[in-house]
Amino acid sequence: MRLDARNPVPDPLRGAIVALGNFDGFHLGHQAVVGEAVAWARAEGRPAIVATFDPHPVRHFQPDAAPFRLTTLDQREELFTAAGAAAMLVFAFDGELAGTSAQDFVGKLLAERIGAGGVVTGEDFTFGKARGGNVRVLAEVGATCGVRARAVGPVLEGGEVVSSSRIREALQAGDCETAARLLTRPFAVRGIVQHGDKVGRQLNFPTANLDMGNYLRPAYGVYAVTARLPDGREVKGAANIGIRPQFTPPKELLEPHFFDFSGDLYDQEIEVAFRHFLRGEAKYDSLEALIAQIGKDCDEARRLLA
Repeated sequence: MRLDARNPVPDPLRGAIVALGNFDGFHLGHQAVVGEAVAWARAEGRPAIVATFDPHPVRHFQPDAAPFRLTTLDQREELFTAAGAAAMLVFAFDGELAGTSAQDFVGKLLAERIGAGGVVTGEDFTFGKARGGNVRVLAEVGATCGVRARAVGPVLEGGEVVSSSRIREALQAGDCETAARLLTRPFAVRGIVQHGDKVGRQLNFPTANLDMGNYLRPAYGVYAVTARLPDGREVKGAANIGIRPQFTPPKELLEPHFFDFSGDLYDQEIEVAFRHFLRGEAKYDSLEALIAQIGKDCDEARRLLA
């Protein structure tokens, strides 16, 4: 269930334990916060709600920032539900929310409109106008209006804190394995298959073309991928992400080619998971050379995905 934080929460979900954060990527650290909220809710026989912000606050304050999202709202909703949440609560991050004081955020939004019985955040979570609120403010103001507060410390992996920025850096370096370890699943792009210029078909490697939208751009190049199709099947393949230097004009696309697959995916939603980085994007002397390289890429992707 998806709730809009601009509206009062339905009665059956009032008194919930709310996990509060951005939770983009829903990595190990986010999972610890949500896990604490779900456990607390179950211990008291309450529902658990996971609250997120969309658009991301960075997008509000820096509208020209390069795309950086690790998940869409739909992906987050599925992940939160699988983690035990009864609902996802979406705070639309706009000028009004940005101008809300920390005290009003706790008293008027969390206590009155949402009816939260308790709130769980990460230790470093900040909120309210000019980031005037933190876990101490949440606890102090919450105590005056019936909202209990808990904070969860950072999760370490390999001696370093798990963070969305660490995952983004790994993906931008083509390190799918580190990203998958921190996310507990591969980075995956979900989108609608577009009609392209049918170049892949001419090369004998038909592709399903996706726009990257607001997703972070991982390192441009060729990847071994898996994909979930609309009918639930999982297929294996090789994908190029980049601007296709062999062709003009340059156009940024994610272009997965699926092995041993025939079918029409146009205008349908698929999800492509990045498993292994094979090589950077390159321009070849001829189409024949490009076709030969794609064949090698597909062989290597099959080997890695076997």
